[in-house]
Amino acid sequence: MATVTPSDVIDGVYIVEPDIHRDERGYFIETYRRSWFPGQREMIQGNRGDRQGGAVVGLHYHLHQSDYWYCPYGKVRVVLHDLREGGPTDGATIVYDLGGEEADSHVHDGIYIPPGVAHGFAALTDCTLTYLVDGYYNPADELGVLWNDPAIGADWGLTDPILSGRDQANPLRDDLPANRRPYHSLRTT
Repeated sequence: MATVTPSDVIDGVYIVEPDIHRDERGYFIETYRRSWFPGQREMIQGNRGDRQGGAVVGLHYHLHQSDYWYCPYGKVRVVLHDLREGGPTDGATIVYDLGGEEADSHVHDGIYIPPGVAHGFAALTDCTLTYLVDGYYNPADELGVLWNDPAIGADWGLTDPILSGRDQANPLRDDLPANRRPYHSLRTT
């Protein structure tokens, strides 16, 4: 059975270290199980993003949607930042590497991200990131904060990132409109 550990930095974030079943043919990994996150909504959509090394995606956030990320190919540096006003971890940041070579300690880990936690990743190599979400795509719930906001202070592991126009235009944390600021919900644990 996988080891599911709540983050001690951001409330509602979980790191999953799955069991790896190996034999002479290779290995098998259960990358997600609904029961690992009791009290949370059902994941209803799966997505896949392929990025070239050097790309940064984010920081994005949702007011209503949770994500579960897994990196089956390549290596990414995940950056999470808690934007939820009034919560016990408001303003906290996590930097966590997923994927990589078999010798890397987090090569098969997954990460659960609750609503209101800004999330992004840097493709440290060419990569594939799969993510499950508990809500269908809703452009009104696709929000962002500037990836290199000094108030967040994340180390993305890249010196000259490739960014979309959208991610370059996101506002600073302090400039988020009041009606688009997440608040801490009892839905997260």
